[in-house]
Amino acid sequence: MATTINRPRLRLRDLTLRDGQQSLFATRMSQATIDRLLPLYEDARFHIMEVWGGAVPDSVMRYLDESPWERLRIISKAMDSKGPKPISLLSALSRGRNLFGYVPYPDTVLEGFYKEAIANGLNIMRIFDALNDIDNVKESIRLINQLGGIADGAVCYTVDPKPTEETPTGMFGKLKGMFGLRHKEPEKIFTTEYFVGKAKAMEELGAKIITLKDMAGLVNPSRAGELIAALKGAVKVPVDFHTHCTPGYGLASSLMAIINGVDILDTNIWWFAEGSAAPAVELIYIFCQRMGVEVEVNMEAVGRIRAQLYEARKELAPYDLNKDSFPKAFDPLKDTLPAEVAALFDSAIEFALAGDEEALLDCCHKIEAYFNFPKPNELVKNAEVPGGMYSNMVAQLKQLKSEDLLEDAMKLIPMVRRDAGLIPLVTPTSQIVGSQAVLVALDRKNGKPDYTTTNNQFISLVKGEYGHTPVPIDPAFREKITGSAIEKPYDVSSYRRPDNPVTEFGSPLAANTEEMLLVELLPNVANGFLRKRRSEEAAKKQAEAAAETAEAVAEVTVEFLPVEGPVLTAPMGGKVLAVNVKPGSQVKKGDHILTYEAMKMENDVEADADATVRQVFVKPGDVVGTEAALIEFEPRK
Repeated sequence: MATTINRPRLRLRDLTLRDGQQSLFATRMSQATIDRLLPLYEDARFHIMEVWGGAVPDSVMRYLDESPWERLRIISKAMDSKGPKPISLLSALSRGRNLFGYVPYPDTVLEGFYKEAIANGLNIMRIFDALNDIDNVKESIRLINQLGGIADGAVCYTVDPKPTEETPTGMFGKLKGMFGLRHKEPEKIFTTEYFVGKAKAMEELGAKIITLKDMAGLVNPSRAGELIAALKGAVKVPVDFHTHCTPGYGLASSLMAIINGVDILDTNIWWFAEGSAAPAVELIYIFCQRMGVEVEVNMEAVGRIRAQLYEARKELAPYDLNKDSFPKAFDPLKDTLPAEVAALFDSAIEFALAGDEEALLDCCHKIEAYFNFPKPNELVKNAEVPGGMYSNMVAQLKQLKSEDLLEDAMKLIPMVRRDAGLIPLVTPTSQIVGSQAVLVALDRKNGKPDYTTTNNQFISLVKGEYGHTPVPIDPAFREKITGSAIEKPYDVSSYRRPDNPVTEFGSPLAANTEEMLLVELLPNVANGFLRKRRSEEAAKKQAEAAAETAEAVAEVTVEFLPVEGPVLTAPMGGKVLAVNVKPGSQVKKGDHILTYEAMKMENDVEADADATVRQVFVKPGDVVGTEAALIEFEPRK
């Protein structure tokens, strides 16, 4: 048994149904799969379940042809999220003023979205901004609290650029040139004070949870411990730690967060954990058991979920980069660890307490290797960039047939970051910086000055439309990129709500408020998704109408009486269009009693004498042949 630590119980936020499947399987988990898991989650009783936001609203429509709102409602019902004591609180992820996209929305759109999300069962909205610009999250925090939700303020973790031989062309470049500091590392921006300051600002605005959100997995163990301890000392609300295992820090950094008093830890369940996802809850549970820390979750129920997730992962094989190398099956409640592996857990705890980061990481990597989890991504670790940013740069260079420029483009990232105000490398700014670094590398290859070629998103970023950058952008650089030295924020007053067109089926594209929000936030994918819904509804109405007609016909079908009187017959074959009489009707000679179509002409049939109708043998829509019986009259006296 390792050293016992003195700390409260640990609460967990399970990411499996959102960030877990998004990180590992491209957000392709179907509602049918989730439905199989929900009864098991009811017993697990995680403190929080992250089930929505991120890529979910887009992906479930785009790839699964499912409604994101319906997904939230189904999970909410299972977890009783709107009850006085929810089984688990449900959380989602959004980009503050940008929600799920890149365009800042006016307050009316934010309010409409949060109101609908909370009404449909959401408890917690985790809000982050790619620039850590407090102005971009403050209205979301206010609205979520006002509407009865819980605002979770996420401070995005990032690192300062490594020293580089590149001379930035903006403000940093001027300072270096003036003072001869070409080879001196710039002043650190992303200090402990920086992150604590952002957290305190969010708490003051009303955030009920503060999350240190390390989306790229770049926070190393000693830094994680330092930041969590600092946040715990600075804010009064619960502190959550979110990281990924991509560069190999995730498990060790999570252990350091626990030791330093983190209130909530983000984890995934075994088959959906580690690699580019968050640490496995089973490994965290072992660490906590050996430190005497109670984990607030039913691990027996987690085991039942784990069994179902194994089948779910096999179903997701087309999107699984490690489909041929599953982790080793393991149940921490039933399986005994080999002595040498158990010793690794104890040693990791001792090294963490002693602050020996290298030895701690070595133990954690050996633990992950024993269970056959993916190895650390050394490129991401050394380059200190998110894995998705790197893969996007590779894809861009392949498209441009310039794969040989990858190393040059990677080296340009620090320069581009500094020129653009030292922005954090998180979605979407990581993709913007990576794409622009590729374009600068191409400019140099073609003998052109830096930034001859720029992408539209980079121009918008430098202009000021994404918000305030951590350090001000040099006005001269802004003028070079945008044509004006003046910072120009995105003008939300110019926002125009998209139309809700009437479809070819006679109904509006969006049938209600929640669907209109999809049109506003994800217009391209929502258009196709909703058009298909309207088509299905129109087809259903047609089928129901046809069924009603058939039912009505069946109800009026009678057995005909033996013919006793004169019978009116069809002069020629055709289709009956209208019948103007019924049994018992009194007709006079010349009365129009029936209309039928023959030879593409409508023909009126008249009574040839005064009479009483005894039987009608046809109905509208019937096709009759020549001399077919149409109507019988009472025998003439």
